[in-house]
Amino acid sequence: MNTPEIETPRCTLRLLGPHNAELLHAYRTRNQDHLAPWEPNTAQQHGSSAEACDLVAQRAWQGFMDGASVQFMAVEHGSQRMLAACNFTNIVRGPLQACHLGYSVDQQHQGKGLMHEVASAGIHYMFHSVCLHRIMANHMPTNTRSERLLRALGFEREGYARAYLKIAGQWEDMVLNALVNPQV
Repeated sequence: MNTPEIETPRCTLRLLGPHNAELLHAYRTRNQDHLAPWEPNTAQQHGSSAEACDLVAQRAWQGFMDGASVQFMAVEHGSQRMLAACNFTNIVRGPLQACHLGYSVDQQHQGKGLMHEVASAGIHYMFHSVCLHRIMANHMPTNTRSERLLRALGFEREGYARAYLKIAGQWEDMVLNALVNPQV
């Protein structure tokens, strides 16, 4: 199977897999406190250990091989450090042709347009190479950075779900958003 590698001005999007789990481990260790308020408890409790990152990377690779997900890591040109994650999961075929988008960015690169650059490249790949019709993304009502990013990417608010996901040990409401492929 041909694995994508996508160049952007500042980084290369590569598939997460067992061969690069150490980059994920370094990223999660560096950003553990920064990401904790926005992630499920399981990621907080287990996501930063080397073993957990190996398992996540193996599952991400298997998800790609099965056609169930495309999980990108954005690796900085030159330094080869992981700067962001851009994950397209829960790919559904048939009449829906959709997936969910999740993302995170290194604390040191937050607010500099990197996540927009990375997500734009990932979305283009999912629409034009994977041929999906719809990408859904949710954010907590208090996460105004995610809200601004999704609006800038063209996502439209479609609804509001109460107590939708357990984040940092609490059931959190979510704003539901989607982007429809104009080509399909």
